Amino acid sequence: MTSSTSPAPAEGRVGRSGRPPRRKKGEGQWALGYNEPLNKNEQSKKDDNPLNVRARIINIYSKRGFASIDPADLRGRFRWMGLYTQRAPGFDGGKTAMLEEEELDDEFFMLRVRSDGELLDAAKLRALGSISTDFARGTADITDRQNIQYHWIEVEDVPEIWDRLDAVGMTSLEACGDSPRPFLGSPVAGVAADEIIDATPALEEIKRRYIGDPAYSNLPRKFKTSASGHPSLDCVPSVNDVSFVGTVHPEHGPGFDLWVGGGLSTNPMLATKLGVWIPVEEVPDAWEAVVSVFRDYGYRRLRSRARLKFLLADWGREKFREVLETEYLHRALVDGPSPEASGGSGDHIGVHAQKDGKFYVGVAPVAGRVNGAVLTGVGDVVERYAAAGARLTAQQKLVVLGVAEADVDAVVRDLRELGLEAEPSNWRRNTMACTGIEFCKLAIVDTKQRATDLVTELEKRFPDLDVPVTVNVNGCPNACARTQVADIGLKGMLVLDDAGQQVEGFQVHLGGALGLNEQFGKKLRAHKVTSAGLDDYVTVVVGNYLEDREDGEAFAAWAVRADEILLRGEKSLAGDAA
Repeated sequence: MTSSTSPAPAEGRVGRSGRPPRRKKGEGQWALGYNEPLNKNEQSKKDDNPLNVRARIINIYSKRGFASIDPADLRGRFRWMGLYTQRAPGFDGGKTAMLEEEELDDEFFMLRVRSDGELLDAAKLRALGSISTDFARGTADITDRQNIQYHWIEVEDVPEIWDRLDAVGMTSLEACGDSPRPFLGSPVAGVAADEIIDATPALEEIKRRYIGDPAYSNLPRKFKTSASGHPSLDCVPSVNDVSFVGTVHPEHGPGFDLWVGGGLSTNPMLATKLGVWIPVEEVPDAWEAVVSVFRDYGYRRLRSRARLKFLLADWGREKFREVLETEYLHRALVDGPSPEASGGSGDHIGVHAQKDGKFYVGVAPVAGRVNGAVLTGVGDVVERYAAAGARLTAQQKLVVLGVAEADVDAVVRDLRELGLEAEPSNWRRNTMACTGIEFCKLAIVDTKQRATDLVTELEKRFPDLDVPVTVNVNGCPNACARTQVADIGLKGMLVLDDAGQQVEGFQVHLGGALGLNEQFGKKLRAHKVTSAGLDDYVTVVVGNYLEDREDGEAFAAWAVRADEILLRGEKSLAGDAA
């Protein structure tokens, strides 16, 4: 597909002074003729296509070691291979914004491996486990982008890691960088009894056609994709750059609506629903059209405004659809209904019947943290019981599919022995956390261990919690753990304790939600919580909710109407009731 490019403004015209008029300051939009790089990131991508760094890693850097890596590759193009330098130890959160990136670099890497909603068979799971065990000091996290993320990777080992991934049909290509990041797909695609349509063929075709294609490897910034035909909206479509959402057209039957321009971070925006109907075989073309609009019209001058959501906010729904149809698709899209969420929780935890008579088993680690032994063990479970395989979820969970009814209890037992619970507490089930200061150079506070400790404490304090309360713990403002759309969203920052000392803490967002009643959590003015005081704060707020809620009222709905004193934790209704 070829994009349409407008003439550069003011080109070829001469003013009354005899000189060309001064060109208006642009946003770096290629389609408007602004092709000169406007920041160091754009210059780096113009200097060399980031996809070319793979060969240098294999042929040069892995042989000569960390010190041989060109800085432009190290802090830029390596990301297109799924590699980031991890945070060096010894730098507290106060140093995050004060030091240059190279000062925070360790000589080890985080490596992110795509799953793209794929079914992971025993061989894939064992390969993922072996990489963790052999090269990553046992580390492995399931991210809320359905990736496996490792740490402590040395550049010398990267070619062998890639060989192991290649051998089982997996990749880290474009897992990071200004590229089409890993896709979200329904963990129960093709098997769920209530699925509207299976998006798997479309995701496979998008990956085959476009991942690794230089035409789409230089985007203004990251580009996040989801596609699911499950009615629970299990791939969080409202917060992706492009989402294909299962819907039923009254005349044409099952297909997909197209949602564009979602994203969180410091300027959260929910996706715009185009209200169209796209058959599954046309999804790859529609995806290419959307990513091409972003490539050609996206803002490249300021990194802080380089996501698709800003273009949508400026253009609006109608203009975006017009450009998409006329300049890229060259045809009109069929109007159709935009679906609402239904079908229960989208995390798929527990034992559920498939439409083919078998079962799937959804299990929860704590805050997504697993390890090489766990991944290898899941591979063993899949093989032992002749299951179809496993998929990762957008909630940092894992689902084993294709389990025979006679084997369900044994599978649940064996997964529990690996630390993966099919019947987790509400706290374990509904708490997520990003990487945090342990490894991330952007983080300000600890997240993974803090979330784990919080879950342990809340399980003691509320052992019989009868309603889900989601807690998302993030180490910085970038919202990798979707802070703004949790019941209790915690954004890491430095705060003052009672003694006036600067310590790790959180800004609190309350009442965020996705699905039927989508909303961003509200921030309480000048309200911060120390990390040390987090257990008690959450206890008071949840206790207030349980005492003050109306019949059937969810936490997010209560948080909207509750008195601020109850939300700030300054008054405990549970204590009053006692």
